[in-house]
Amino acid sequence: MLQGIYLITDVEGQDRYSHVELADAAYRAGIQMVQYRDKRRSDRKVLAEIREIMNLKSKGSQLLVVNDRPDLAKVGGADGVHLGQDDLPISEVKQFLGEEVIVGGTSASLEEARQVERAGADYVALGHIFESSTKEKQYAPRGLDTLRRVRQEVEVPLVAIGGITLKNAPQVIDAGADIIAVSSAICRAENPEQAAAELVESFQ
Repeated sequence: MLQGIYLITDVEGQDRYSHVELADAAYRAGIQMVQYRDKRRSDRKVLAEIREIMNLKSKGSQLLVVNDRPDLAKVGGADGVHLGQDDLPISEVKQFLGEEVIVGGTSASLEEARQVERAGADYVALGHIFESSTKEKQYAPRGLDTLRRVRQEVEVPLVAIGGITLKNAPQVIDAGADIIAVSSAICRAENPEQAAAELVESFQ
């Protein structure tokens, strides 16, 4: 069962820490799943960092998911891939990567969440729940009520994403999220490992 805190690495909102350093801090703090997300680096650089992260994490108990890129996830030996609404179809990516690889999908509504689950995703991500400065959105925050409705309708693990902090994380958990995805709450913290540990503790 996928659950707990899910770090999405970010090197655009801050430049003090690399993807590898952020992932390392997260794993040391007890976070089980990290998503490598970078749309600007070259494929070669991304691949090198994916492999570096794969070498530092604990085998089996900790996971690395790559944003958008099934090809780099496969070549780099990552544990999974996260797909947006405009990315390759989940069902085809599952065939490409194999059933043992995690494939998650983004949704912004109850209907999209249902579609992601029907396509065969291993988890459904819903967001943004609150206002977020990490990624610009063209629609209003979905809020906790939408999260509760989606929780009632989908059976796979549910990821809540967008504007989640240590302060509001308990509300998100109470609303039914199995997994809380965070980026700036850890990546932009003065001490990412400490921030990650505090979030892990709040979930427990």
